[in-house]
Parts: sequence; C-alpha cells; structure tokens
Amino acid sequence: MMTNGKKERHFGIDPRTREIVLGKWRIGLPDSPVLRILVGTLLIVGGVLGFLPVLGFWMIPLGLLVLSHDIPAIRRRRRKLAVWWARWRGTQNSGKS
Repeated sequence: MMTNGKKERHFGIDPRTREIVLGKWRIGLPDSPVLRILVGTLLIVGGVLGFLPVLGFWMIPLGLLVLSHDIPAIRRRRRKLAVWWARWRGTQNSGKS
C-alpha cells in the first residue's frame, strides 16, 4: 500500500526506527543489542510456556522476529520465509495451481 508516497509495512522491523510493525501497531525495541537479544529470548521462553495463562504461543514468532534484528542466521531464515510467503500468495491470488 502507498501512503503519502511511502510504502507501508504491515509486518516486520522498521530499520529506521527500530520498531516492530504489526499492522497498525508499532512496538519500540531497545537500542542495545544485548537487551534486544534478551527480550527476544524471553519472548520465546514465554511462548514455550504458552499453555499457561497470560502467556501464549504467539510469543514464539514475535521473539524470533526480535532476534532476527541482531542474529544473521535467524534473519536469513526470516527473509527466506518472507520470499516463500510472497511467492505462495502470488500464486494463490493469481488463480494458478
């Protein structure tokens, strides 16, 4: 989508502001890489305990998204998933099988 000449991001990390973008919500990340890695790790650990009240399995992909900002191996996997998703959605929307 274009808004004021800019492409809107609906999911991911905005590299300019270091914010997680989830639709219309934006969540700021710490400036320190150590704190970002700590937050990402805690989100994943909390997600593993998602069967408990308050915690949820949604925390695992969010934690991986936060970690992908600083860890190249996770970043590569996230990019491959994004490319696969875009190709898959392209074939689904075009009506091709």
